[in-house]
Amino acid sequence: MKGPAIFLAQFMGDEAPFNNLKDIANYMADLGYKGMQLPSWDGRCMDLQKAAESKDYAQEIVGIVKEAGMEVTELSTHLQGQLVAVHPAYDDMFDGFAPPEMRGNPKARTAWAVQQLKYGAQASRNMGLDAHATFSGALLWHTVYPWPQRPAGLVETGFKELADRWLPILNAFDEVGVDLCYEIHPGEDLHDGVTYERFLEATGNHERACLLYDPSHYVLQQLDYLQFIDIYHEKIKMFHVKDAEFNPTGRSGVYGGYQDWKERPGRFRSLGDGQVDFVGIFSKLAQYGYKGWAVLEWECCIKHPEQGAAEGAPFISDHMITVTEKAFDDFAGTGADEALNKRILGIS
Repeated sequence: MKGPAIFLAQFMGDEAPFNNLKDIANYMADLGYKGMQLPSWDGRCMDLQKAAESKDYAQEIVGIVKEAGMEVTELSTHLQGQLVAVHPAYDDMFDGFAPPEMRGNPKARTAWAVQQLKYGAQASRNMGLDAHATFSGALLWHTVYPWPQRPAGLVETGFKELADRWLPILNAFDEVGVDLCYEIHPGEDLHDGVTYERFLEATGNHERACLLYDPSHYVLQQLDYLQFIDIYHEKIKMFHVKDAEFNPTGRSGVYGGYQDWKERPGRFRSLGDGQVDFVGIFSKLAQYGYKGWAVLEWECCIKHPEQGAAEGAPFISDHMITVTEKAFDDFAGTGADEALNKRILGIS
């Protein structure tokens, strides 16, 4: 495992040092981070199309981060991925993710989003990256609770359409040798293990359809996030280190009662302030040989982001495990002796 790293999406802003890549890289390096995950839609970080079409420009971005003593860990197209599949009920709410000229035109918006993902594949390769983060979008999310009763075949049709939209993108990532990692997230059709499996099957078990593991979203939906690693560790290629808590009451539970983040039973917290068992998570990822980055995604409804960032690097460092190369009881070993083994087993 590599780290600590930090996702910049929640930190970019119009005030220095958060308004350009060079200054924020130096700021995060001073806090102890070794890598940064870049939001590809934020022009203060990068120009995604230019990074796809110009390897020189892509390497210039890498060089800016390297000058601060860090690495670019991955690129993110979360917002663009959301727009690959949008149910009409959400058109107005998601239009803000697209450029102004695409708003009010769902077909053009979708085509733009698909092209953005393809740019993301090539830009990732031009930067020498092996994994890329995104959202799946959603056609079925408005039916997540089965009332009214879903018509027969609705879910199958929805996942077939979702797969049809993503297969050309997945193939583009396969052509450049980059894994496309879907963040399992509410509001996406890929919001738990079952839906990921449905999607994987609909894509013909596409090799590049991988996972971004973020336990905070599993806490909020009461999913066993440790067992999730046991089940899907071979597909987990990215890791967002994010904390959360779930404190249900007699008045509100998983659905949250349309309350703001501070009042919801389930809410995101800064690292160490929530309920996530990071000792268990880091142990399991080490057990299964996870080789990617541990990337802080800071989201908290209480703590200031700069405090969260400052606390995040040492928190991740303290939890990272250097995997042992020998067994703890090797000192008591008796060596390899086939004849001895056969005598112990009573084999003549």
